[in-house]
Amino acid sequence: MARIKGGLNAKKKHNRVLKLAKGYRGARSKQYRVAKQSVMRALTSSYAGRKERKRQFRQLWIARINAAARLNGLSYSKFMHGLKLAGVDINRKMLAELAVNDADGFKTLAELAKSKVA
Repeated sequence: MARIKGGLNAKKKHNRVLKLAKGYRGARSKQYRVAKQSVMRALTSSYAGRKERKRQFRQLWIARINAAARLNGLSYSKFMHGLKLAGVDINRKMLAELAVNDADGFKTLAELAKSKVA
């Protein structure tokens, strides 16, 4: 039986990694061995980065809600507690959107929260 050489499969594997390493600087985008290490690390970091992005957005929303709540005479925690007592179930993303784009709507929520806390 004839021997099967693995050259074609190896070439495909190398090209797949080098395609992912496109845009990297120097040997990282040209040499398979170096590119493979860079791609492995980049894929690991991208997974972690997707998780971190969610944290950063939540942090941004909370900062915006806090700023708007303080303009209405409440701290962030008192505002959120007041909304919970009032039975208002709006997520932080939408509250931040209200705080930035609809100050009057946010003010009514702040008044509601203030009345429930006090």
